[in-house]
Amino acid sequence: MTAVGGYPDVRMRRTRSSKWMRRLVAEHRLSLDDLIWPLFVVEGTNKRAPVASMPGVERLSIDNVVAAAEQALELGIPAVALFPNTDAKLRSDDGRESYNPENLVCRATRAIKEAGLDVGIILDVALDPYTSHGHDGLVRDGDIANDETIEVLVRQSLVQAEAGADVLAPSDMMDGRIGAIRAALESNGHAGTLIMAYAAKYASAFYGPFRDAVGSTVQLASQNTIRDKRSYQMDPANTDESLREVALDLAEGADMVMVKPGMPYLDIVRRVSETFGVPTFAYQVSGEYAMLKAAADAGWLDADAVMMESLLAFKRAGARGILTYFAPRAAALLKSMG
Repeated sequence: MTAVGGYPDVRMRRTRSSKWMRRLVAEHRLSLDDLIWPLFVVEGTNKRAPVASMPGVERLSIDNVVAAAEQALELGIPAVALFPNTDAKLRSDDGRESYNPENLVCRATRAIKEAGLDVGIILDVALDPYTSHGHDGLVRDGDIANDETIEVLVRQSLVQAEAGADVLAPSDMMDGRIGAIRAALESNGHAGTLIMAYAAKYASAFYGPFRDAVGSTVQLASQNTIRDKRSYQMDPANTDESLREVALDLAEGADMVMVKPGMPYLDIVRRVSETFGVPTFAYQVSGEYAMLKAAADAGWLDADAVMMESLLAFKRAGARGILTYFAPRAAALLKSMG
């Protein structure tokens, strides 16, 4: 971009001089339509269990998940994303609870649908909330077995689609899983089920509070052979690789793609959005939320101001929508602004 003219004829501050003018010339806007609210599901009735590492976030029993979905509808939030905190007794090496039609997220999905709430339901496709070792795939001889894991992910996807999930969001990062899931959906009467692929998911240190929330931290830490997810999640040093991952997932049938984490990877959001021109989403992950919330609770930052600025940054980078634990507060503020 070439600058035209100069001071004093050009005074850039003129278009910043009043609120109404700033509104007229704003390049990007955050709206209710950009928000997706992640919710953690736990067994029980009328249960709310705080997540210590995520102040203000709770694990909710299914009845309270339905109430949260109703709140989302009232606030104008288009969709919720459900993640289970599976009872330790139901976790196994093979993650079989993931394809149990009566697991937490399937029951929660049916409950929201039966309540007649017109809110989108996004379900995570991965094994880490269901495995005794905390990994997203099956462990075989000290490694994550890609192709065996895909077979389980397909079974998981089908029970979720049958429960009424609107969007399946594979976050496991196994090679080839999008194509296998899409083929299974097509051949089992679920051609209309959307896939939001976690196409560029990095092996990040920002996931810790999430793992606390779904109860996989202890399982992952107890592994003697594979203590992290670097053999299947992306290296934070790489950007070109993200474009290859996205291209493959789109070719295999993904309807939209996800970049995760969010703010530390806004350059990836920008590259993916500009390169492919497809709906590109980003996840403001648990560690990002915890940092901002802790600093705000300590009085070091203005809570609402940094929340809204951070969410606007996603839009500026090209994100079509944002998964964020701030969704209900951000929605309330946006509604109050008219």
